[in-house]
Amino acid sequence: MKILSLNSSVACGHVGNSALTLPLQRLGFQVVAVNSVQFSNHPGHGTFGGDVFAPAHVDRVIDGLDRAGFLAGYDGILSGYLGEAANGAALRRILAANPRALYLCDPVLGDDGRSYVRPGIAEFLAGPALAAARILTPNPFELASLSGAPVTSLGQAVAAARALVAQGPEIVVVTSLDRDGDAVCAAITAQDVWLVRTPRLPFPHPVNGAGDLLAGLILAERLRGADVPTMLGDAVSRLFAVLERTLQVGSRELALIAAQDAVVTPPRMFVAQRY
Repeated sequence: MKILSLNSSVACGHVGNSALTLPLQRLGFQVVAVNSVQFSNHPGHGTFGGDVFAPAHVDRVIDGLDRAGFLAGYDGILSGYLGEAANGAALRRILAANPRALYLCDPVLGDDGRSYVRPGIAEFLAGPALAAARILTPNPFELASLSGAPVTSLGQAVAAARALVAQGPEIVVVTSLDRDGDAVCAAITAQDVWLVRTPRLPFPHPVNGAGDLLAGLILAERLRGADVPTMLGDAVSRLFAVLERTLQVGSRELALIAAQDAVVTPPRMFVAQRY
C-alpha cells in the first residue's frame, strides 16, 4: 500500500516526514514524502537553520509528481505541519487526485498552551482540512483550538472531539492526555470512546516527533483494516516501543534505527479499553 505525506522534515533528527517514513516502510508501506519545510533540526534544540518552503516550491513538487504519474493511486494521505497556509492548496490538489484515499489530518498548531504556526493555518485546518479528514489526531491544545471548547479533562476532550466528529471526521484520536500520571490516547467516534494508557517515561528532555510518528502509525493500522480499538492499541504499542528504546539509549531524538525491529514486533502490547 502507498501513503503520501505532506509534512515537515529535518536534516538531523526525526520529526514530521523524517519521523514516520522509516517505520511505515518497515511495516510494508511505500511512502512518498512531500516536505513543507526543511530545517537543520527541531527548533526545540534552541538553534536551527533552514526554511519553510514557499507555496510555489511545494506546487512545483506536486507538478512534478503529476507529470510523472505519481500524484494519484495512494491508499492513504497524511498531512502534518503545513508551514504556510497557502500550502493548503497543495493538500487540496493531492486529495482531489486521490478521492478514495483515507485522509488523516494531524492538525499541527502548537502544544503546551501556545501556538507555533503562521497566520491562516489554524483557519485552514478548522475549515477545509477538518471537513475532508476521516481521521484527526490533535493534542489537547489543538483539540481546544479547533473546537473552541476547553480541554482540561478526559470528559471535556470527549465532548470537544464529538463536536469535531459532527463536522466530518469519523475518528478523532486525542494524544498526550494525562490520567493519574500515565499517558493516555483516546479514540473517539460518534458512538464509542476507546482509551489506551501507558506509563509516562521519565525523559530528561522533551522528545520530538512522537506525535508525527503516532499519526503515521494510526493511518497505517487503519489502512490494514484494523477496527478502532485495535488501531489505537497497536499504534500506541509501536510508538511506546520506540520511546522505550529512545530512553534506553539516552537520545533526545527518536531512536528509529535502534527500534526498527520493535516497531514491527513490539515487545509490549497495550490493549484499548472502552471508556
